[in-house]
Amino acid sequence: QVQLVESGGGLVQAGDSLRLSCAASGRTFSSYFMGWFRQAPGKEREFVAGINWSGGTTYSMKGRFTISRDNAKNTVYLQMNSLKPEDTAVYYCAARFRGWSTNEYEYEYWGQGTQVTVSS
Repeated sequence: QVQLVESGGGLVQAGDSLRLSCAASGRTFSSYFMGWFRQAPGKEREFVAGINWSGGTTYSMKGRFTISRDNAKNTVYLQMNSLKPEDTAVYYCAARFRGWSTNEYEYEYWGQGTQVTVSS
């Protein structure tokens, strides 16, 4: 079992930066592929970024967002720079035991989400 708790969301202005954190329980955190997803009002949840145990990454929106992890702290991060109003969404972290995936249905564990609101 893995429990995930996101933090770091909030209300910011366009152009600002935020760093989201996702703290995971469990001793096998390093075994999991971790992903960040987001869901904007009225839209489907979408993949943002993923990272494997050794730091290999994949993105759907490369450039402004950077995913990282600290296996010693059981934490994954999402650094978001130059935020835009269209980045407004609830951001979720998720864990998948086997392999890479950008498909939300292939993740076994989810956090409760953290709201990010970007004003223009």
